[in-house]
Amino acid sequence: IRMKKRARKEMGIGLWILWAILTVALAAVLELGKHTVLGWILAAAVMGGFAWYRHTVLAGAGTGMRIAVWLAVLACAALVLLISRPPVRPVPAVSVKNPEKTEVYQTGKGPVQGVYNADRTVEVFAGIPYATPPVGELRFRPPVEAEAWSEVRVCDEFAPMSMQRVNSTIYSSMAQIIGYHDYKISLSDNYREPVSEDSLYVNVWKPAGAQEKLPVLVYIHGGSLQTGQPWYQDYSGESFAKDGVVCVNMGYRLGVFGFFAAEELLAQDGTTGNYGLLDQILALQWVQEKIEACGGDPDNVTIIGESAGAVCVDALCVSPLARGLFRRAILESSTVSSAEPPHSYRSFEKAVSSGKDLMERYGCASVDELRALPAEKIVGEMDTQHHITVDGSVLPADPYVLRSQGVHNEEALLHGYNSEESGPFILFGHANAKNYEGKVRAFFGEYADRVLALYPGRTDEEADRNWTDIYSAIYFNYSHYCLNRLALREGIPVWEYYFSKDNGRLGAWHSGEMVYTFGVIPEGSKLYDARDYEVEAEMHRAWVNFAAGGDPNGEGVPAFAQSTGDGVLMEFGESTGPVEEPMLPLYEILDEMQGWQ
Repeated sequence: IRMKKRARKEMGIGLWILWAILTVALAAVLELGKHTVLGWILAAAVMGGFAWYRHTVLAGAGTGMRIAVWLAVLACAALVLLISRPPVRPVPAVSVKNPEKTEVYQTGKGPVQGVYNADRTVEVFAGIPYATPPVGELRFRPPVEAEAWSEVRVCDEFAPMSMQRVNSTIYSSMAQIIGYHDYKISLSDNYREPVSEDSLYVNVWKPAGAQEKLPVLVYIHGGSLQTGQPWYQDYSGESFAKDGVVCVNMGYRLGVFGFFAAEELLAQDGTTGNYGLLDQILALQWVQEKIEACGGDPDNVTIIGESAGAVCVDALCVSPLARGLFRRAILESSTVSSAEPPHSYRSFEKAVSSGKDLMERYGCASVDELRALPAEKIVGEMDTQHHITVDGSVLPADPYVLRSQGVHNEEALLHGYNSEESGPFILFGHANAKNYEGKVRAFFGEYADRVLALYPGRTDEEADRNWTDIYSAIYFNYSHYCLNRLALREGIPVWEYYFSKDNGRLGAWHSGEMVYTFGVIPEGSKLYDARDYEVEAEMHRAWVNFAAGGDPNGEGVPAFAQSTGDGVLMEFGESTGPVEEPMLPLYEILDEMQGWQ
């Protein structure tokens, strides 16, 4: 009898532990999945009710009854998760609840009204249309200018992100925890951001009040030309506006919607494969025509991009369609100016062939049939259609060839890369002493012996370190070295930086510099130390100076030497100052491989 009592007691404790585990798991899913407050209330009712029921009613029930009740609880938990899924809701332009509205501005297309930030130093206008929604017959067509409107348009919410595959909220939360280390528990973000083909809108941050002739900075977001959105906090324009710069960004078509190519379309429109770039060009035309109403100077525009956004900036710098739309360019962590661009780029032949394969996969005999398919059906083709194309119109030839011929639209360049660019890309592909040589030979072929002599992999640590640096050089750093030389040939003033500051978030990984250049490191964050804020002040001020007058030097910026081609970069890290290009010997090999002239 005592043994039976002990067994029942132990079973009871085990069931309470199981209840606790289930309760914690349910709470974790509710939080990571951004479920609504209703979900928390129902979950508390289900788990609390079950605890009471088990203690008072099930105490003497048989095994079958217990199992049935447990199954019912699991079903109720699943139902709670289903009915409390986060709703789709536009992202607010500012984090202030019920923000104060600005005066009404006339854009030339129609009146707009924005909202103030928390301290009323910045006015934000989110979701101003610059193009007609590219849907129906306008899918896979050059963008058409937005129609005019007469009623005041309140621009207090960002437009949907461009059509793309969207990760689950749980996946995104886990990425924030594991990758960025800055996840915050909150009930104020329990919604999903909208995604739509109707995404061609600009967003403007300007200093509060009446302004005139302010410098303008136009940002193009990254995301491999497959993903991304204009409202991400890492590139909010608020700090630039506080420092006297009108900051603009835009949504542009991505993946298959932005970079699909077909000969049928080339014959019809004279261009194909670069609809995302054409969107950006139309947005820049909008800036030229409308930004004066927001206090900006259309004759003092700088374009800036990071990663795939920098690829777009590089393409715009040699596109005849973008001539006269900006004066200067900033490229962070990518270019396509090497003889063989490392990513986000393809020839016309490859683009058309890929487009033909796509149409065959969906059984489409014409582009019109492809247009008729729901966006959700073809959005999965992001991986196959995310490259800018040499179409003969937006890009008459390879950017390397065009620059070699002296073609460029910018009068000054600021560009550079991070010391750990490869971080997120080799997360599951690190090298060790066993596989290192194979990785090197697979890429370098007949040049591999020279690379291995320069960068051996005798230990796991050495192999991993060298492969990390080589991967970064191949896909990011070397193309900046090429851009620098091409710019200097044409007498373009150019400044090149090297970001190496480690921190508790992304560190010097790809895109890790963004919060520094945009001046948006959260005050009081435990992921950054005092030196981080010093680097932020230096880099952000350098970018402001460059946008204002074409030179990053000025008050608050340590002497930033203009590039002379001697392989010296401006390092922003634990210290600020000149540093030698770290992988020049590898660049010489890449020059030979690619036929640099």
